[in-house]
Amino acid sequence: MSGETPRRVKARRGFTVSYRGKTLLSAVDPLAQAERAAEAVNPLDRTLYLCPSPLLGYGLFRILGKIAENKHDSAILCVEADEKLLEFSLDCMDPALLRDPRLTFAALDGGPGSGSGERICRMVRQKWGSRRFRRIETLRFNAGWRLYPELYGSLEEVLRKDMAIGWGNAMTLVKLGRPYIRNALRNLAFLPRSPSLSSLSLGSSPVLVLGAGPSLDGILAGLSRFFGKAAEDPASRPFRILCVDTALPCLKARGIKPDLAVALESQHWNLRDFVGLGDWEVPVAMDLSALPATAETLGGRSFFFFTPWTEMNFFKRLEAAGLIPEVFIPLGSVGLTAVAAALRLGGGAVITGGIDFSFTLDSYHARSSPGHREKLRRQNRFTGVLNAAAAFREASLGAVSKAGFRVRSDPAMKGYRDLFEREFAGEERLWDIHGPGLPLGLRVLSLGQALAALAERNSGGGQSFRAEKADAKAPGIKASGIGTLERFVSGETENLSRLRDLLSGKGPAETGELDRLLDYCDYLWAHFPDCAGTGGRRPSGADIVFLKRVRTEIDPFLAILNRTLAEIRRAAREAPDSEAGDHGA
Repeated sequence: MSGETPRRVKARRGFTVSYRGKTLLSAVDPLAQAERAAEAVNPLDRTLYLCPSPLLGYGLFRILGKIAENKHDSAILCVEADEKLLEFSLDCMDPALLRDPRLTFAALDGGPGSGSGERICRMVRQKWGSRRFRRIETLRFNAGWRLYPELYGSLEEVLRKDMAIGWGNAMTLVKLGRPYIRNALRNLAFLPRSPSLSSLSLGSSPVLVLGAGPSLDGILAGLSRFFGKAAEDPASRPFRILCVDTALPCLKARGIKPDLAVALESQHWNLRDFVGLGDWEVPVAMDLSALPATAETLGGRSFFFFTPWTEMNFFKRLEAAGLIPEVFIPLGSVGLTAVAAALRLGGGAVITGGIDFSFTLDSYHARSSPGHREKLRRQNRFTGVLNAAAAFREASLGAVSKAGFRVRSDPAMKGYRDLFEREFAGEERLWDIHGPGLPLGLRVLSLGQALAALAERNSGGGQSFRAEKADAKAPGIKASGIGTLERFVSGETENLSRLRDLLSGKGPAETGELDRLLDYCDYLWAHFPDCAGTGGRRPSGADIVFLKRVRTEIDPFLAILNRTLAEIRRAAREAPDSEAGDHGA
């Protein structure tokens, strides 16, 4: 039957379709049957209607009519998994359907893992925008979907998950978008003395990336046993150590100095990770949106990278000015970002440990971590060290570790584990250490095998972690100069001040000036609940409520920009003449 082509057969009203020995539409009155099914659909606003195998498109005009009647912001996604039926539908469907901007047609090919579902998700976002839809509803107006029910069901699930991720990211942006951008504006003042992470190189040394999960204790003990005192000194050991910020106290307690710490946290919570470490000269790689105090807490030098947490014109201006440091895709987890950094900065093997995404009743983080020390401090006759609140809360769930025994996790940790596997599974240079953490989709080494692999000296072994001169054309403060940075921040301040004057009624606005400034200063409203995660969509400049909300944001941002500008000018004055010439100050 593989050589059979779909046939259109005349029925009482409309046509039926015969294919692969099956009649896919009613042989009596296919048009009326589809219209009745469409009439039974209760139209909902901001809904993506998924129509698997639309064939001749019967019933879709009625759905589009109901969307228009109710003034809903909904759309129809037609998909076809059969190549011949796809060609047949495109030839036979009413051209007016295919021209309607509320409907699009996509080919669904391959099974799970083919990437077709992700491609269709991207297509939906590109055509209708991010966070456009709130729900998925499936339209089945014929029997064509029965030819590939698993494929269509899988696509529906992928679309639903993608939609949920988009809304979840938007809720995160609503909560944290304001501190993200405020931190980024403050951190601009550190760029003259904090180069891009791209200025670092790991060479070909093996790298151990450490999280702060419960398995870290055994790994650190193994390092001390296997390498002795050499494990403590970056210049003596034949491998490099990258760790998340929460793991710093754990390493400090054992005298093991990492080559680089990675920090993402935008709030004050991660300052606990640096208590007692002010004299420890450990370099820190921090996100541009991380808490500014992070850059001044450790005694070592700070290096910036950037994870664009949403779409903003502000980021495009930063990039055009050459001020964007090394860019990583947003991963949400400092452990995932540390692994991405290790792979980016070096060419040797990367071994992960302590990135568990799981916990037990008596072990949530490694010993000496801030959370563990807090449990010890609070221990008394009525409160023990067991973390029963985390282990037995409603969202907690059971899981099986790499070692095969039961552990606890939660939806957030499980989500990061799944993201880890999607991002890094199949990476040839990446291994994980066997232990009580969740499987990460990587090849697993025993602790002994991992230590032996780290001990192998190669062309990069034995060298201390070093800063190499960045290429002159690479983005970063060394290429763009302090003068460029000062002009950039001054421009931001001037535009923000002009927007404040317009919203305060000080002088008339030129035609289109208000909308231009609102789009220019999009960091003022990108975290609003109705704007977060929408790809830059915002209410009209005639929306008074929206304008009042924007106005309340301006003064705090102006204060931050003015403070940043003052620090940049001070850095320019204090720069040596040779550096001033390089920086254009």
